[in-house]
Amino acid sequence: MSELSLQGRTVLVTGGGRGIGRACCQRLAADGAKVAINYRTNAAAARQTEQIIQDGGGTACVVAGDVSSADQVHSMVAEVTEKLGTIDLLVNNAGIFDYAGYAETTPQLWQRTLDVNLTGTYLVTWAVLEGMVERKFGRIVNIASIAGLRARPMSIAYAVSKAGVIALTKSLSEAVAGHNVRVNAVAPGLINTEILNGVSRSALDKLVQATPIPRMGEPSEIADLVAFLLSEQSSFTTGQTLVASGGRVLLP
Repeated sequence: MSELSLQGRTVLVTGGGRGIGRACCQRLAADGAKVAINYRTNAAAARQTEQIIQDGGGTACVVAGDVSSADQVHSMVAEVTEKLGTIDLLVNNAGIFDYAGYAETTPQLWQRTLDVNLTGTYLVTWAVLEGMVERKFGRIVNIASIAGLRARPMSIAYAVSKAGVIALTKSLSEAVAGHNVRVNAVAPGLINTEILNGVSRSALDKLVQATPIPRMGEPSEIADLVAFLLSEQSSFTTGQTLVASGGRVLLP
């Protein structure tokens, strides 16, 4: 197996139906992985991702499951294992985002955001981690955000959840490095996906104007970094958060 190849590996991508998740599924399938596409509500988008991969000659399956539910995560992992084999690679991409000020950050919004973005990352990771440790092989990439690295007054719960994902990445990577399990994260900036639908055009324009590379990123650009971190090209890299933000994280 070459350093570029994921041939024969099984990867689970949570939230794989759209946006960054779909781009990751397509890229990893192109690199030879068997891809499990997780979704919670949008079955049509997940099926479309599956069809795109199959039309390209790849192997994929669709699995439903809410990552914030331990029972559903357990069932999802069991289904992937039955259909595609043991999970070697994991991309924790499922997430929710609300563009809300402090007054709109209700206990319900706070709890749901942390349940999906942070606890969901924990639940899915722990569901596959024991097998990875036993087999002495595992590669995990968590999709964080520059919101976890910079102040975000209009998305406080989201920023906290993503800061937690970065902390989880660092701590877990050191705990399992001796078992040949690597854990890294990617922190995207402004990426052209459906998650931004709740943000006004004027707000998006201001964010673009504040970006040293003055444009939005594309999902495929994040997928490229994910593929690198899952491959053996990054064999000496663990516990890291790669930032892809057009330079915005460098700003005060």
